[in-house]
Amino acid sequence: MFVLAGQSVATMLGRLYFIKGGNSKWMATLVQTVGFPIMYPFIFLFSPSKTPPQYHQQVVKRPSLTTLVILYTTLGIFMAADCMLFTFGLNFLPVSTFSLISASTLAFNAFFSYFLNGQKFTPFIANSLVLLTFSSTLLVFQSDSEETGKISRSKYIIGFVCTVAGSAGWGLMLSITQLAFQKILKSTSYKVVFDMTVYQNMIASIGILMGLFASGEWKDIKWEMRGFESGQASYIMNLVGTAVAWQVFTLGYVGLIFEVSSLFSNVIGTLGIPIVPVLAVWFFDEKMNGVKVISMLLAIWGFVSFIYQHYLDDLKEKTNAKLLNLNHEVNLTGTSSISQ
Repeated sequence: MFVLAGQSVATMLGRLYFIKGGNSKWMATLVQTVGFPIMYPFIFLFSPSKTPPQYHQQVVKRPSLTTLVILYTTLGIFMAADCMLFTFGLNFLPVSTFSLISASTLAFNAFFSYFLNGQKFTPFIANSLVLLTFSSTLLVFQSDSEETGKISRSKYIIGFVCTVAGSAGWGLMLSITQLAFQKILKSTSYKVVFDMTVYQNMIASIGILMGLFASGEWKDIKWEMRGFESGQASYIMNLVGTAVAWQVFTLGYVGLIFEVSSLFSNVIGTLGIPIVPVLAVWFFDEKMNGVKVISMLLAIWGFVSFIYQHYLDDLKEKTNAKLLNLNHEVNLTGTSSISQ
Protein backbone atom coordinates (compact mmCIF):
# COMPACT_ATOMS: atom_id res chain seq x y z
CA MET A 1 0.00 0.00 0.00
CA PHE A 2 2.89 2.39 0.75
CA VAL A 3 4.42 1.75 -2.67
CA LEU A 4 1.16 2.08 -4.60
CA ALA A 5 -0.17 5.13 -2.75
CA GLY A 6 3.16 6.95 -2.47
CA GLN A 7 4.09 6.39 -6.11
CA SER A 8 0.72 7.52 -7.47
CA VAL A 9 0.37 10.64 -5.30
CA ALA A 10 4.01 11.73 -5.76
CA THR A 11 3.87 11.35 -9.56
CA MET A 12 0.63 13.33 -9.81
CA LEU A 13 1.86 16.13 -7.54
CA GLY A 14 5.19 16.22 -9.39
CA ARG A 15 3.44 16.78 -12.70
CA LEU A 16 1.09 19.35 -11.12
CA TYR A 17 4.15 21.34 -10.02
CA PHE A 18 5.20 21.85 -13.65
CA ILE A 19 1.66 22.38 -14.94
CA LYS A 20 0.98 25.22 -12.47
CA GLY A 21 4.16 27.11 -13.29
CA GLY A 22 6.99 25.38 -11.45
CA ASN A 23 10.21 25.49 -13.47
CA SER A 24 13.05 24.47 -11.13
CA LYS A 25 14.21 20.99 -12.03
CA TRP A 26 16.52 20.96 -9.02
CA MET A 27 13.63 21.76 -6.66
CA ALA A 28 11.46 19.09 -8.28
CA THR A 29 14.33 16.64 -7.75
CA LEU A 30 15.02 17.75 -4.18
CA VAL A 31 11.49 17.03 -2.96
CA GLN A 32 11.95 13.38 -3.97
CA THR A 33 14.53 12.88 -1.22
CA VAL A 34 14.39 15.76 1.27
CA GLY A 35 11.50 14.37 3.33
CA PHE A 36 13.76 11.88 5.10
CA PRO A 37 13.63 13.61 8.57
CA ILE A 38 10.08 12.29 9.09
CA MET A 39 11.63 8.80 9.31
CA TYR A 40 13.93 9.57 12.27
CA PRO A 41 11.36 8.63 14.97
CA PHE A 42 11.02 5.16 13.43
CA ILE A 43 14.78 4.54 13.69
CA PHE A 44 14.54 4.92 17.47
CA LEU A 45 11.20 3.09 17.61
CA PHE A 46 12.70 0.04 15.89
CA SER A 47 16.03 0.09 17.72
CA PRO A 48 17.09 -3.45 18.84
CA SER A 49 16.42 -2.66 22.51
CA LYS A 50 12.78 -1.84 21.74
CA THR A 51 11.95 -4.67 19.35
CA PRO A 52 10.71 -8.15 20.34
CA PRO A 53 13.43 -10.79 20.88
CA GLN A 54 12.48 -12.71 17.73
CA TYR A 55 13.31 -9.61 15.63
CA HIS A 56 16.64 -8.83 17.27
CA GLN A 57 19.75 -8.79 15.15
CA GLN A 58 21.20 -12.29 15.06
CA VAL A 59 24.53 -11.53 13.41
CA VAL A 60 27.31 -10.77 15.88
CA LYS A 61 29.67 -9.06 13.47
CA ARG A 62 28.23 -5.79 12.18
CA PRO A 63 29.60 -3.90 9.16
CA SER A 64 32.17 -1.23 9.98
CA LEU A 65 31.32 2.48 9.95
CA THR A 66 33.50 2.96 6.87
CA THR A 67 31.59 0.24 5.01
CA LEU A 68 28.25 1.81 5.92
CA VAL A 69 29.41 5.29 4.88
CA ILE A 70 30.58 3.98 1.49
CA LEU A 71 27.35 2.01 1.02
CA TYR A 72 24.95 4.85 1.87
CA THR A 73 27.02 7.44 -0.03
CA THR A 74 27.06 5.28 -3.17
CA LEU A 75 23.33 4.62 -3.01
CA GLY A 76 22.64 8.29 -2.19
CA ILE A 77 24.59 9.59 -5.20
CA PHE A 78 22.92 6.96 -7.35
CA MET A 79 19.50 8.08 -6.11
CA ALA A 80 20.25 11.78 -6.74
CA ALA A 81 21.24 11.12 -10.36
CA ASP A 82 18.24 8.86 -10.86
CA CYS A 83 15.81 11.42 -9.42
CA MET A 84 17.18 14.10 -11.76
CA LEU A 85 16.64 11.84 -14.78
CA PHE A 86 13.05 11.17 -13.69
CA THR A 87 12.51 14.92 -13.18
CA PHE A 88 13.47 15.62 -16.80
CA GLY A 89 11.18 12.83 -17.93
CA LEU A 90 8.23 14.11 -15.90
CA ASN A 91 8.84 17.67 -17.14
CA PHE A 92 8.89 16.80 -20.85
CA LEU A 93 6.32 14.01 -20.93
CA PRO A 94 2.61 13.75 -20.09
CA VAL A 95 2.24 12.06 -16.70
CA SER A 96 0.48 9.01 -18.13
CA THR A 97 3.20 8.49 -20.75
CA PHE A 98 5.91 8.96 -18.13
CA SER A 99 4.27 6.41 -15.85
CA LEU A 100 3.94 3.76 -18.56
CA ILE A 101 7.53 4.18 -19.79
CA SER A 102 8.65 3.71 -16.18
CA ALA A 103 7.31 0.15 -16.46
CA SER A 104 10.61 -0.72 -18.16
CA THR A 105 12.18 -0.61 -14.67
CA LEU A 106 10.92 -4.15 -14.13
CA ALA A 107 12.78 -5.45 -17.18
CA PHE A 108 16.02 -3.74 -16.15
CA ASN A 109 15.65 -4.92 -12.57
CA ALA A 110 15.10 -8.51 -13.67
CA PHE A 111 18.24 -8.32 -15.82
CA PHE A 112 20.38 -6.99 -12.95
CA SER A 113 18.77 -9.38 -10.45
CA TYR A 114 19.87 -12.31 -12.61
CA PHE A 115 23.53 -11.33 -12.24
CA LEU A 116 23.55 -9.73 -8.77
CA ASN A 117 20.83 -11.56 -6.82
CA GLY A 118 20.69 -15.00 -8.46
CA GLN A 119 17.20 -14.45 -9.92
CA LYS A 120 16.10 -17.41 -12.06
CA PHE A 121 14.35 -16.85 -15.40
CA THR A 122 11.35 -18.91 -16.44
CA PRO A 123 9.14 -18.71 -19.56
CA PHE A 124 6.57 -16.64 -17.66
CA ILE A 125 9.16 -14.17 -16.35
CA ALA A 126 10.72 -13.90 -19.82
CA ASN A 127 7.26 -13.27 -21.28
CA SER A 128 6.69 -10.58 -18.65
CA LEU A 129 9.96 -8.81 -19.52
CA VAL A 130 9.24 -8.84 -23.27
CA LEU A 131 5.73 -7.47 -22.82
CA LEU A 132 6.83 -4.70 -20.45
CA THR A 133 9.67 -3.71 -22.80
CA PHE A 134 7.28 -3.49 -25.76
CA SER A 135 4.82 -1.60 -23.58
CA SER A 136 7.26 1.23 -22.81
CA THR A 137 8.97 1.31 -26.25
CA LEU A 138 5.61 1.62 -28.01
CA LEU A 139 5.04 5.04 -26.44
CA VAL A 140 7.91 6.74 -28.27
CA PHE A 141 5.91 6.50 -31.51
CA GLN A 142 2.88 8.43 -30.26
CA SER A 143 4.36 11.93 -29.85
CA ASP A 144 2.20 13.32 -32.66
CA SER A 145 -0.96 12.62 -30.70
CA GLU A 146 -3.31 15.29 -29.46
CA GLU A 147 -1.96 15.06 -25.94
CA THR A 148 1.67 15.66 -26.84
CA GLY A 149 1.04 18.21 -29.57
CA LYS A 150 2.36 21.03 -27.39
CA ILE A 151 5.63 19.18 -26.72
CA SER A 152 8.37 19.47 -29.34
CA ARG A 153 9.77 16.30 -30.86
CA SER A 154 13.22 16.98 -29.37
CA LYS A 155 11.84 17.49 -25.84
CA TYR A 156 9.74 14.34 -26.18
CA ILE A 157 12.81 12.31 -27.16
CA ILE A 158 14.82 13.82 -24.28
CA GLY A 159 12.02 12.99 -21.86
CA PHE A 160 11.77 9.45 -23.23
CA VAL A 161 15.54 8.81 -23.04
CA CYS A 162 15.81 10.30 -19.53
CA THR A 163 12.90 8.21 -18.27
CA VAL A 164 14.30 4.99 -19.74
CA ALA A 165 17.77 5.80 -18.36
CA GLY A 166 16.24 6.57 -14.97
CA SER A 167 14.33 3.29 -15.08
CA ALA A 168 17.54 1.38 -15.83
CA GLY A 169 19.34 3.14 -12.98
CA TRP A 170 16.45 2.49 -10.61
CA GLY A 171 16.41 -1.20 -11.52
CA LEU A 172 20.14 -1.44 -10.81
CA MET A 173 19.79 0.41 -7.50
CA LEU A 174 17.05 -1.97 -6.34
CA SER A 175 19.29 -4.96 -7.05
CA ILE A 176 22.23 -3.32 -5.26
CA THR A 177 19.98 -2.59 -2.28
CA GLN A 178 18.97 -6.26 -2.05
CA LEU A 179 22.62 -7.27 -2.37
CA ALA A 180 23.51 -4.88 0.47
CA PHE A 181 20.86 -6.44 2.73
CA GLN A 182 22.14 -9.94 1.93
CA LYS A 183 25.90 -9.45 1.93
CA ILE A 184 26.65 -6.36 4.06
CA LEU A 185 23.91 -5.47 6.54
CA LYS A 186 22.81 -9.09 7.26
CA SER A 187 20.28 -8.00 9.84
CA THR A 188 16.89 -9.35 10.88
CA SER A 189 15.95 -6.07 12.60
CA TYR A 190 13.56 -3.82 10.69
CA LYS A 191 15.69 -0.87 11.84
CA VAL A 192 17.96 -1.40 8.81
CA VAL A 193 15.02 -0.51 6.54
CA PHE A 194 14.68 2.91 8.17
CA ASP A 195 18.46 3.34 8.22
CA MET A 196 18.61 2.63 4.50
CA THR A 197 15.70 4.98 3.79
CA VAL A 198 17.06 7.87 5.86
CA TYR A 199 20.76 7.81 5.10
CA GLN A 200 20.62 7.27 1.35
CA ASN A 201 17.99 10.03 1.08
CA MET A 202 20.12 12.32 3.24
CA ILE A 203 23.18 11.85 1.00
CA ALA A 204 21.04 12.33 -2.11
CA SER A 205 19.53 15.53 -0.65
CA ILE A 206 22.99 16.97 0.09
CA GLY A 207 24.10 16.30 -3.49
CA ILE A 208 20.91 17.80 -4.96
CA LEU A 209 21.16 20.88 -2.71
CA MET A 210 24.69 21.45 -3.98
CA GLY A 211 23.35 21.31 -7.52
CA LEU A 212 20.50 23.68 -6.64
CA PHE A 213 22.88 26.35 -5.33
CA ALA A 214 25.55 25.76 -7.99
CA SER A 215 23.00 26.18 -10.79
CA GLY A 216 21.67 29.44 -9.34
CA GLU A 217 18.07 28.21 -9.48
CA TRP A 218 17.66 28.94 -5.76
CA LYS A 219 17.51 32.67 -6.62
CA ASP A 220 14.33 32.14 -8.64
CA ILE A 221 12.41 30.11 -6.07
CA LYS A 222 10.86 33.20 -4.45
CA TRP A 223 9.55 34.45 -7.81
CA GLU A 224 8.47 30.96 -8.79
CA MET A 225 6.41 30.68 -5.61
CA ARG A 226 4.75 34.07 -6.24
CA GLY A 227 3.95 33.16 -9.83
CA PHE A 228 2.51 29.74 -9.03
CA GLU A 229 -0.99 29.62 -10.54
CA SER A 230 -2.69 28.21 -7.46
CA GLY A 231 -1.00 30.60 -5.02
CA GLN A 232 1.94 30.50 -2.63
CA ALA A 233 0.18 28.31 -0.06
CA SER A 234 -0.61 25.76 -2.79
CA TYR A 235 3.05 25.88 -3.91
CA ILE A 236 4.28 24.99 -0.44
CA MET A 237 1.61 22.32 0.03
CA ASN A 238 2.56 20.77 -3.31
CA LEU A 239 6.24 20.50 -2.38
CA VAL A 240 5.54 19.21 1.13
CA GLY A 241 2.98 16.70 -0.12
CA THR A 242 5.35 15.46 -2.82
CA ALA A 243 8.19 15.07 -0.31
CA VAL A 244 6.03 13.07 2.11
CA ALA A 245 4.59 10.89 -0.67
CA TRP A 246 8.05 9.99 -1.96
CA GLN A 247 9.19 9.01 1.53
CA VAL A 248 6.15 6.77 1.92
CA PHE A 249 7.02 5.15 -1.41
CA THR A 250 10.70 4.77 -0.49
CA LEU A 251 9.87 3.15 2.84
CA GLY A 252 7.54 0.75 1.05
CA TYR A 253 9.96 -0.34 -1.65
CA VAL A 254 12.92 -0.73 0.75
CA GLY A 255 10.70 -2.73 3.10
CA LEU A 256 9.63 -5.06 0.30
CA ILE A 257 13.25 -5.61 -0.72
CA PHE A 258 14.06 -6.43 2.91
CA GLU A 259 11.12 -8.82 3.30
CA VAL A 260 11.05 -10.45 -0.16
CA SER A 261 13.26 -9.26 -3.03
CA SER A 262 14.05 -6.28 -5.25
CA LEU A 263 12.16 -7.86 -8.14
CA PHE A 264 9.02 -8.36 -6.06
CA SER A 265 9.26 -4.75 -4.85
CA ASN A 266 9.46 -3.64 -8.47
CA VAL A 267 6.49 -5.80 -9.46
CA ILE A 268 4.32 -4.09 -6.84
CA GLY A 269 5.47 -0.74 -8.22
CA THR A 270 4.50 -1.90 -11.71
CA LEU A 271 1.06 -2.82 -10.40
CA GLY A 272 0.49 0.91 -9.79
CA ILE A 273 1.19 1.84 -13.43
CA PRO A 274 -2.46 1.71 -14.57
CA ILE A 275 -3.47 3.91 -11.62
CA VAL A 276 -1.60 7.07 -12.68
CA PRO A 277 -2.88 7.29 -16.29
CA VAL A 278 -6.45 6.94 -15.03
CA LEU A 279 -5.89 9.67 -12.44
CA ALA A 280 -4.21 11.85 -15.11
CA VAL A 281 -7.28 11.58 -17.35
CA TRP A 282 -9.48 12.54 -14.41
CA PHE A 283 -7.45 15.41 -12.90
CA PHE A 284 -5.33 16.72 -15.81
CA ASP A 285 -7.74 16.09 -18.72
CA GLU A 286 -5.11 14.05 -20.55
CA LYS A 287 -6.23 11.89 -23.46
CA MET A 288 -6.10 8.10 -23.26
CA ASN A 289 -5.37 7.39 -26.94
CA GLY A 290 -5.20 3.98 -28.60
CA VAL A 291 -1.42 3.59 -28.41
CA LYS A 292 -1.46 4.36 -24.70
CA VAL A 293 -4.30 1.90 -24.05
CA ILE A 294 -2.40 -0.87 -25.87
CA SER A 295 0.74 0.02 -23.92
CA MET A 296 -1.15 -0.14 -20.62
CA LEU A 297 -2.74 -3.49 -21.51
CA LEU A 298 0.68 -4.94 -22.39
CA ALA A 299 2.02 -3.68 -19.05
CA ILE A 300 -0.87 -5.32 -17.17
CA TRP A 301 -0.39 -8.54 -19.15
CA GLY A 302 3.30 -8.55 -18.30
CA PHE A 303 2.51 -8.00 -14.62
CA VAL A 304 -0.04 -10.84 -14.55
CA SER A 305 2.48 -13.15 -16.22
CA PHE A 306 5.05 -12.37 -13.52
CA ILE A 307 2.54 -12.84 -10.68
CA TYR A 308 1.46 -16.18 -12.17
CA GLN A 309 5.07 -17.36 -11.97
CA HIS A 310 5.14 -16.37 -8.30
CA TYR A 311 1.92 -18.34 -7.81
CA LEU A 312 3.52 -21.42 -9.39
CA ASP A 313 6.63 -21.03 -7.22
CA ASP A 314 4.50 -20.69 -4.09
CA LEU A 315 2.44 -23.76 -5.06
CA LYS A 316 5.64 -25.76 -5.59
CA GLU A 317 7.02 -24.68 -2.20
CA LYS A 318 3.80 -25.69 -0.43
CA THR A 319 3.81 -29.09 -2.17
CA ASN A 320 7.44 -29.70 -1.20
CA ALA A 321 6.69 -28.66 2.38
CA LYS A 322 3.79 -31.13 2.58
CA LEU A 323 6.00 -33.93 1.22
CA LEU A 324 8.70 -33.13 3.78
CA ASN A 325 6.17 -33.16 6.62
CA LEU A 326 4.70 -36.45 5.36
CA ASN A 327 8.15 -38.07 5.16
CA HIS A 328 8.94 -36.77 8.63
CA GLU A 329 5.73 -38.29 10.03
CA VAL A 330 6.45 -41.61 8.28
CA ASN A 331 9.96 -41.68 9.73
CA LEU A 332 8.66 -40.94 13.21
CA THR A 333 6.05 -43.70 12.89
CA GLY A 334 8.71 -46.17 11.69
CA THR A 335 11.07 -45.26 14.55
CA SER A 336 8.23 -45.64 17.06
CA SER A 337 7.32 -49.11 15.68
CA ILE A 338 10.94 -50.30 15.88
CA SER A 339 11.22 -49.08 19.46
CA GLN A 340 8.08 -51.00 20.41
